[in-house]
Amino acid sequence: MSRLRIYGIARTRAFRALWVAKEIGLDYEHVPIEIGDAGACKAEYLAVNPNGRLPAIEDDGFVLWESLAITLYLAKKHSSGRLYPLDLRDEAKCWQWSLWALNEVDRGVNIWSLHAIRLPPADRDPQKLAEALKVIAKPFAVLDEAFADRPYLLGNEFTVADLNVAAVISRAIDMDLSATPRLAAWLGRCLERPAAREALRLKAESDAASPPDAIRLIARINRL
Repeated sequence: MSRLRIYGIARTRAFRALWVAKEIGLDYEHVPIEIGDAGACKAEYLAVNPNGRLPAIEDDGFVLWESLAITLYLAKKHSSGRLYPLDLRDEAKCWQWSLWALNEVDRGVNIWSLHAIRLPPADRDPQKLAEALKVIAKPFAVLDEAFADRPYLLGNEFTVADLNVAAVISRAIDMDLSATPRLAAWLGRCLERPAAREALRLKAESDAASPPDAIRLIARINRL
């Protein structure tokens, strides 16, 4: 049996943990539990993550939650010198971009995807959609500028910094990114990686299997 267990349906932020596991080539067990009372709020899962949020992992008895903490941990443990940089300054940049993604663009992209695509049309709010686009415009311009002289965030090679930021904004691939063409090209490069395509396939399958009420629950729980 695999020592690594990843909790969370791929439609959730568990997508990030699944992508990094596939990128590294790890043997893992996927436990595709749902959000809310259907899974993440059950006592069995709350014993793993008392926040009742997805994802979480168990790695040979070690429990960790928060999606980007998981990706950074797995990359450093299994891919130091490749996916996870050895240089201290590059390591700091990985943390910088990962925290930036959560603080600056995660919520805006999620609001956009819900009210542009994922919620039933009757539940979409044009005002929230417009506000989300305003919120992400400036940080997307910052990200676009980061690729003025390099193909990836830290230079010429794909790292966990790219994986984390691309995973956070992955649903923006369906957005009009003509104002940020370098961002668009970079996001395409990241999401075309074989490991990303495999994780995206799992996400698409879970999206397709999600009833409208499940998407409404996402919006309600996250106040989106």
